Amino acid sequence: MTSPPKPYRNRIELLQGTLDMLILQTLQWGAQHGYAISQAIRTQSGDVLQVETGSLYPALHRIERQGWISSEWRQTEQNQRAKFYRITAAGKRQLARDRSKWESMVAAIGGILSPAEEP
Repeated sequence: MTSPPKPYRNRIELLQGTLDMLILQTLQWGAQHGYAISQAIRTQSGDVLQVETGSLYPALHRIERQGWISSEWRQTEQNQRAKFYRITAAGKRQLARDRSKWESMVAAIGGILSPAEEP
């Protein structure tokens, strides 16, 4: 008898802009280091979205260059040195723009998937 298959785990590749928006949203809750950001995204998405290190840190560096976040080295609760990221005023404005675009996109896709019946 073979063992049952392991549960399928959704692995969603996030578009660059979507990952940026998720990072900015996570930082709305307060300054966090990279691992905490990835854990917050995983937890808040019900374990559906898992951001790999190879995607997270390039995104953090990119949005820091944009001026949407700032960073500083601090000690974690486990007394380890880590870079903590904080959203800036420009990042808050960018997040508002991204959320508006995202909501429009969700509405547009919803209209295709569930078209209104014609009278």
